[in-house]
Amino acid sequence: MEQFFHMIVDYIGQWGYAAIIIGMALESACIPIPSELIFGFAGYLVYLGRMDFTMAVVAGVAGGLIGSIGAYFLGYYGGRPFVLRYGRYILLSERNVDVAQKWFDRYGLKATLFSRLLPVIRTFISLPAGFARVNFQKFVLYTVLGSIPWTMVLIYAGILLGENWQMINTIGHQASFVVAAALIIVAFYYYRKNRLHPGHDKA
Repeated sequence: MEQFFHMIVDYIGQWGYAAIIIGMALESACIPIPSELIFGFAGYLVYLGRMDFTMAVVAGVAGGLIGSIGAYFLGYYGGRPFVLRYGRYILLSERNVDVAQKWFDRYGLKATLFSRLLPVIRTFISLPAGFARVNFQKFVLYTVLGSIPWTMVLIYAGILLGENWQMINTIGHQASFVVAAALIIVAFYYYRKNRLHPGHDKA
């Protein structure tokens, strides 16, 4: 793992935004590459002035979308039996697929939106979406909207941590729940506001 860690850092350091796109595409395609590591180091490079924050976010979201689309079509055309049979070659376990499937069964297509903020589930949620053959356009939209907050927060955390950016690898899961909780609070606030004052925004 230590060697793998340095390899990812070296690639991002040399290839910049392209490496972020590739790394996040692989992570979102169910290959276990920690996004905390990718975005944490990207944030550190922004801190050093070697990357632009907005471009790093765009690269991260774009890579995540590419990998998610790949996983979606894998589930769409291959189905669950195919994924479980050959997934072991990319370290994809049946347990991970089952966890993502339970979330999708409970929340449907909306799970592809908010589960991007949750550990493990965000990596595999595209598979059950493909199994169910949900509307592709909505899947893409929800994937992008769900990826933006997670990407921005982790890159910004890497900026704040600076030389200590590697700490993000240990606090990444906690950050997921913090971001998710914040979004839930904001959504609840606007829901309550619109319910109490339904015509306020139209005035």
